[in-house]
Amino acid sequence: MTLPEIRPAEGSRHLKRELKAAGLDVAACYQCGRCSAGCPIAPFYDLLPMQVIRLAAYGMERELMQSHTIWLCASCETCSTRCPNAIDIAGVMDFLREWALSHGLEPAEPRVAAFHKAFLHSIERGGRTFELGMMGRYKWLSGDWFGDMGLGLKMLGRGKLRLIPQGVKDKRGVRRLFIRAGKD
Repeated sequence: MTLPEIRPAEGSRHLKRELKAAGLDVAACYQCGRCSAGCPIAPFYDLLPMQVIRLAAYGMERELMQSHTIWLCASCETCSTRCPNAIDIAGVMDFLREWALSHGLEPAEPRVAAFHKAFLHSIERGGRTFELGMMGRYKWLSGDWFGDMGLGLKMLGRGKLRLIPQGVKDKRGVRRLFIRAGKD
């Protein structure tokens, strides 16, 4: 795969400043490619992890926000572990997803964003995931009502999904964490 020529975008300081404030030093990348070579799902990306880091270093918001890569990243941290400059590449991917959502941008993979929202909502309400409720919210947000209905019914039949949520004792503490993180 040949890498596209990348030039810094005009007015690209906003994203770069926020990445730096979050402790994510994308400028330290010297494009060795170890992150991309080790990524188990790179064949499914439109941009390799090293390309995402380069685009982030140049503050190329539009290109990053149109990329499917930031949404498909599994956050397995293989890339971060392999980076010789200790760049938290998985953290950059997380940051970019959150940045897109906080700026009201349409995700390139809307179902991944719907799952993300359903997951966080489940944690915020009960302190841990309630899979059945989370799946219902995901179905409602994504509009994918019957995509995996057979699997869900099979899991329910085998007792893998609880019908009643099992929350944590300190739900208020969990809620305070969400408020402090600005996710309210």
